[in-house]
Amino acid sequence: MSGMNEYAPFSGGDVSGDRRGQVLVIACGALAREIGAIVEANGLDHIELTCLPAIWHNRPEKIAPAVSALIRENRGRYRKIAVAYAECGTQGALDKVCAEEGVERIAGPHCYAFYSGVEAFLERGDADMDVFYLTDFIARQFDSFVIEPLGLDRHPELRDQYFGNYRRLVYLAQTEDAELEAKARQAAERLGLAYEKRVTGHGDLTGFLTRTAATP
Repeated sequence: MSGMNEYAPFSGGDVSGDRRGQVLVIACGALAREIGAIVEANGLDHIELTCLPAIWHNRPEKIAPAVSALIRENRGRYRKIAVAYAECGTQGALDKVCAEEGVERIAGPHCYAFYSGVEAFLERGDADMDVFYLTDFIARQFDSFVIEPLGLDRHPELRDQYFGNYRRLVYLAQTEDAELEAKARQAAERLGLAYEKRVTGHGDLTGFLTRTAATP
């Protein structure tokens, strides 16, 4: 899984044929590495993972239709299907798909919330209104996921227009990784923001996957 292109659609294996003993998790590609780690650590071998491109967070209108298509394509082939996407800017479209298809998605408005723990994230509320968040994935892919889509590689003078309302960059760390922390610090410096690190681990994602795998 570590060698995958984290921006391309990804399947965790051969998903052809009868998989009725398995659980299919449809996820954002930004979660592929973390889901793989949780599956391995908890012996959740009956979970199969299919990911949609992580870069679609910049085009959230694509997410719900693609998730719907995958659910319908795989209906009846798996014991259960679950969605490892937060709301992710779909403006209710993803929740509508999940309700229509009878499929559960992980709770939360975005991955920053469920990594932090949704309740803890919401409790911070106004205290974090000036925060730009990084995860391990975004720290690793900062140029491809932030700088280039915003055109800051070509027009660095636009930085303050995009980030002028932020004061802090908070790195929500899934792992203790000195190289990733250095990348996160560099990202904060490039954006002109104060740096803060919070070690979250996988937050609510672990419980969602273990519960999903255990229930019918």
